[in-house]
Amino acid sequence: MNNILTGAIAMASTVIALFFLRFWRNTRDRFFLYFALSFGIEGAHRVYSALSYQESEDSPLHYLIRLLAYGLILWAILEKNLPERKKPQD
Repeated sequence: MNNILTGAIAMASTVIALFFLRFWRNTRDRFFLYFALSFGIEGAHRVYSALSYQESEDSPLHYLIRLLAYGLILWAILEKNLPERKKPQD
């Protein structure tokens, strides 16, 4: 049952990543690219954890991968809300 739920989460993460990738392709806004990368990393991590046959996810590697994915989301939000830098005029 656990592998079924892990597979469903991996599939959902991959589908969400593809949606954000499509939005990025239309707008070229890095916000959508960061979200697509984050959900892609999360989906790949779920597939890896399902195929590794480990009962627990207590190793630091699992937490570092999730930290990277959530850090990308946080960076995308912060970068979107920061004021734009003015380019120096010649």
